[in-house]
Amino acid sequence: MDNNQINQDGQSEQYILNTINKGLKMGMDSISTISEKVGDNNFKDDLIYQYNQYNDILNRVNTELQNFDDIPSELPPMQKAMGYMEIQMGTMNDKSNSHIAEMLIKGTNMGIIEGVKLKNQNPNANQTIQTILDDFISFQENTVEKLKKYL
Repeated sequence: MDNNQINQDGQSEQYILNTINKGLKMGMDSISTISEKVGDNNFKDDLIYQYNQYNDILNRVNTELQNFDDIPSELPPMQKAMGYMEIQMGTMNDKSNSHIAEMLIKGTNMGIIEGVKLKNQNPNANQTIQTILDDFISFQENTVEKLKKYL
């Protein structure tokens, strides 16, 4: 598939990368906001690890986006504000590890769904993008498993 070619679902490789980029940034923003509410040092360490892994994948996505002379976009301010408010409201009365893990699992599952949809809808994306998608999905699946111990 040519880098600018649109597949049958109207998605280009550039679109795939930008969608992954958005999901990673949403996850990183959520971790940054929610980690301030976590008192358990082991849980904080797990969140730092997750943040760093997201950042590593984000760097790979951004490197690929440079092939399109594309500058990765930031999350829209309204979307960032809504995510921030959702975390603030969600932890107002319950800052337990269990509740925070549940919130993170729900968000991570949304990322898994988006990643799997992208993968299934774009079987002809180039191998580098397929690998990034696979890593994005599998890391999030592993993250959900690690978060379950805090439920």
